Amino acid sequence: MSLIAGLITLSFSACGGHKIIDKPIDFKKDRIDLSLQYMKDRYGLEKTSPSIVPKMIVLHWTAIPTLEDSFNAFKNSELPQSREAISGAGQLNVSSHFLVDRNGVIYRLMPETVMARHVIGLNHVAIGIENVGGTKNTPLTDAQLQSNIWLVKYLSNKYNIQYVIGHYEYTNFEDHELWLEKDPSYRTEKVDPGEDFMKEIRNALKSRNFKEVPSK
Repeated sequence: MSLIAGLITLSFSACGGHKIIDKPIDFKKDRIDLSLQYMKDRYGLEKTSPSIVPKMIVLHWTAIPTLEDSFNAFKNSELPQSREAISGAGQLNVSSHFLVDRNGVIYRLMPETVMARHVIGLNHVAIGIENVGGTKNTPLTDAQLQSNIWLVKYLSNKYNIQYVIGHYEYTNFEDHELWLEKDPSYRTEKVDPGEDFMKEIRNALKSRNFKEVPSK
């Protein structure tokens, strides 16, 4: 099955009271080409397919209050003009593998083994989970917390996940063997999904024995 066909026929998954609903973003030839160019330019990886072997899960918030607007931010292949701060690192739009609504419903936007642009330096090994909200008026919810815990368990049962991190922790990997970003000036400051959220995540996942985030 081709990559494009696989994106169209993504499966539905359910277990333990949670379920994954497929809601694919646009992923046709233009996005595949942009992904391959990003991997070459940012990481020095020349590939025929934008596939990844997941070793990490990165948790985010969208800072957008609704599911529809959050989805639309990722849907198109090319980066919108409003994202000038990161446009110099390529025109591939930002995206994520999963999007969790404020009511806890989990949507899969793309296959877990295809690269999404969601974290500098680590996209080539990282599954991204975005959470709708994160603004002052739309803080992350307990339903999202529980869905993130379930989803991390689900994914770590499928893949050899070594790290689960908050987006704000990505720069701790700058000297790590997984880090591939070639431009030392390409960094953005992040606070998502918040230290309290990550503390709850880690407390719930202690038995998984994920590796500790490197110290700066």
